[in-house]
Amino acid sequence: MSRFSIVIPVYRNSANIPDLLSALSGVRPEIRSELSVVFVIDGSPDDSEQQLRWRLPDCPFASTIIRHSRNFGSFAAIRTGLEHTTGEFIGVMAADLQEPIEWVEDVLLLLAADKADVCIGVRASRHDDAGSQLLSELYWGFYRRVVMPEIPPGGVDVFAVTKRVAAVLTALPETNSSLVGQLMWVGFRRLEVPYHRQRRMAGKSAWTFKAKLRYLMNSFFAFTSIPITLMMSIGAAGMGLSALYGLVVLIARLTGQIPEAGFAAIITTILLTTCLNLLCLGILGQYLFRTYENTRGRPLSIISEKTTIPPSPLQGRGAGGEGSRVKG
Repeated sequence: MSRFSIVIPVYRNSANIPDLLSALSGVRPEIRSELSVVFVIDGSPDDSEQQLRWRLPDCPFASTIIRHSRNFGSFAAIRTGLEHTTGEFIGVMAADLQEPIEWVEDVLLLLAADKADVCIGVRASRHDDAGSQLLSELYWGFYRRVVMPEIPPGGVDVFAVTKRVAAVLTALPETNSSLVGQLMWVGFRRLEVPYHRQRRMAGKSAWTFKAKLRYLMNSFFAFTSIPITLMMSIGAAGMGLSALYGLVVLIARLTGQIPEAGFAAIITTILLTTCLNLLCLGILGQYLFRTYENTRGRPLSIISEKTTIPPSPLQGRGAGGEGSRVKG
């Protein structure tokens, strides 16, 4: 059993693999000697898996390659990695190296020193484009205000946990949820550790607008009842206004101020109430869909293959060493 483990979901990261393995091979000796890394290939359509299988035998750390049967999403890949780690202290990072490996080293040692049960990365700075930064700040500001005040500004992209916390997380079988939200929900002793988010040096991010929208909805509907409460408030306010309006119309009709019903007012009222009903049904549907998904009991991911690779006996030859340069 390794003392330290790192979980890395892999999807469309072929261009990042050489630098990633070089960074992992260069971690501090006190970590590297007891390190195992779990790579979860989440249905990646490129040659990321082939590169890992080719290069990992030359790396000075033990590793495991787990392949999903299809793409289940990064959170599902992280959960799979957490379920198959052997370390007492587990770091989770992306394969694109936007979160520095030095941060993972620091927090693994903090966990080993019993300073916390959960270490969460807090962005001290980032090198994304202005539009992405603005949207991120707006979303996470809103999320912190109305859903989960304890979540760090800018959200959570990287974290580390003890084996006990990992076991608690993987025991939560919720589908269409947010692993970050679950991480905050389970509690334990948390420590926020700042880092500087790096610019992506190679490849193109798979974090598309569609993926961001799905993540937004899962994060929101899985951890708050505010939309339903808002619907009830709007419905109650609408009933009160409708009763008042009906009383005014009745009085006006009885006093002869309205000779005949207004066509425009009727059509406008019908359109508004119909759209409001559809909106409310859609919100209710989001909650019902998630309940239905959880009752079906389908697995959150399916593993098609698992391969364990021992560390290279030639410790001088890492992913950045001579053997890798020949293979690269």
